[in-house]
Amino acid sequence: MASVTSLTATVHQRLAAALTAALPETADADPLLRRSDRADFQANGILALAKKAKANPRDLATQVVGGIVTGDVIKDIEVSGPGFLNITITDKAITENLASRATDPAGRLGVPFTDQPGTTVVDYAQPNVAKEMHVGHLRSAVIGDAVVQMLEFVGETVVRRHHIGDWGTQFGMLIQYLDEHPHELDHEDAQVTGEEAMSNLDRLYKAARAHFDSDEEFKTRARRRVVDLQAGDPKTLAAWQKFVDESKIYFFSVFEKLDMEIRDPDIVGESGYNDMLDETCRLLEESGVAVRSEGALCVFFDDIKGPDGNLVPLIVKKSDGGYGYAATDLSAIRDRVFNLKASKIVYVVDARQSLHFKMVFETARRAGWLNGDTKAEQLAFGTVLGKDGKPFKTREGETVRLVDLLDEAVDRASAVVREKAQDLSEEEIAERGAQVGIGAVKYADLSTSANRDYKFDLDQMVSLNGDTSVYLQYAYARIQSILRKAGDVRPVAHPELELAPAERQLGLHADRFAETVAEAAEEYAPHKLTAYLYQLASLYTTFYAECPVLKADTPAQVENRLFLCDITARTLHQGMALLGIRTPERL
Repeated sequence: MASVTSLTATVHQRLAAALTAALPETADADPLLRRSDRADFQANGILALAKKAKANPRDLATQVVGGIVTGDVIKDIEVSGPGFLNITITDKAITENLASRATDPAGRLGVPFTDQPGTTVVDYAQPNVAKEMHVGHLRSAVIGDAVVQMLEFVGETVVRRHHIGDWGTQFGMLIQYLDEHPHELDHEDAQVTGEEAMSNLDRLYKAARAHFDSDEEFKTRARRRVVDLQAGDPKTLAAWQKFVDESKIYFFSVFEKLDMEIRDPDIVGESGYNDMLDETCRLLEESGVAVRSEGALCVFFDDIKGPDGNLVPLIVKKSDGGYGYAATDLSAIRDRVFNLKASKIVYVVDARQSLHFKMVFETARRAGWLNGDTKAEQLAFGTVLGKDGKPFKTREGETVRLVDLLDEAVDRASAVVREKAQDLSEEEIAERGAQVGIGAVKYADLSTSANRDYKFDLDQMVSLNGDTSVYLQYAYARIQSILRKAGDVRPVAHPELELAPAERQLGLHADRFAETVAEAAEEYAPHKLTAYLYQLASLYTTFYAECPVLKADTPAQVENRLFLCDITARTLHQGMALLGIRTPERL
């Protein structure tokens, strides 16, 4: 089945055609269609077009109205003020369009696939080996996962990449310590949990660090080990692999708590590009993109200067022969462009790294790796703040462990579910508590535009009121309850029926789902989808209060209102799934 043309798109097409007929010289005239409080839509584009054509805006508006056929989709169109158009849609068109979405055989609610799908690499969820995940790792994971789900849903080929921190000088220290204390990471029980894996690593890291700081001979041995690691010494690599494997047990347990799928083949850390570093540097130097400066290989930019006014370079290779992050990031771009054939690369990375990525992307452009065929951009995100508006820390000033945060969210949510639950077992309360708690954390993150900071306030997140995932989950569960109570009466669309104002508002908004998903996916903007879903749940709440469903006046009206309930629930379910949030059938 072809995708369903939304009412917005249909009205836009008809107005644009009437405008072009009235002003033949203005091809592709945009009527600037907006949702309106006065009617269903308002077209504001005529004033600017009339000015351009040196015509009277009201006369032009009247001419456009004369060229519009009413009756099937457009019920009424009138000129308002200096040349605005107020447009009302027929009730029949609203119901018919929703019925087309409901019967989409692919179950996509009429959401179209993108016209020109490409291959997008999304780089997100990048924890560090042998280190605990903290609240700062939350946003990259949650935002990245939603972007991946939305892109895949509209038909883009998505390659997921988790660029974990698994290389660098601290591994010399850790490997040497493990070499001298060989049984530190041995497991008696094969089924080690993520928590145990992390506490093993944490204990080992602290012991190695203490040894490194207090014993000069150990420090020397540890530094030699870094050289061995970079040279690919088999024994050193085997010890390093132990750290990576232990860390992955922990990572997977945290991502499972977050209800996120992270696949092992998608984890390509810094170490994955080691074999390319030398060639990357050679290509940059031979092409003149990078130059030697004080023994280091650097790329300079006219517009990037330090406080002293001197140019600040991107250091690709240090004067001691070691490689910086830039060499790894540039090698990753080469891999993503030439091996993965990416048309777009999206980096879901903290805004504080914006300057680094600006320099890396510009270097890759100068080298010819990023060009018209492949674009790279950073989806930069802001900081997680505490209730006090300062970066989120524990009372002791420590960074908050992500696991502790998620556990507390689930505890709070379970209390809310228990309070409301009427016929749920303890097991069901625990399951729903996890779905509500994790959903609350994800939604709070996603409902804020990525580039803004947001306050982490669990009380607000698990509230049943306001813009929270719990509010949406309860709306969905309430609809499921009504559909169960309806028994043998099925949802059926009745286009012949007149709609009450609350039914019309709900129907018009439900019809905008496809264009919202397309826009959110194209702009990597999950917050646009959360805003849409919150409004959908709010309009449903008004509909529920004003329009009795099972006690409606006629059997046809009962069926039609059940149909509105059903399409709303399916839209909420699909929209929340794209955000990585569960919608329990009962709450």
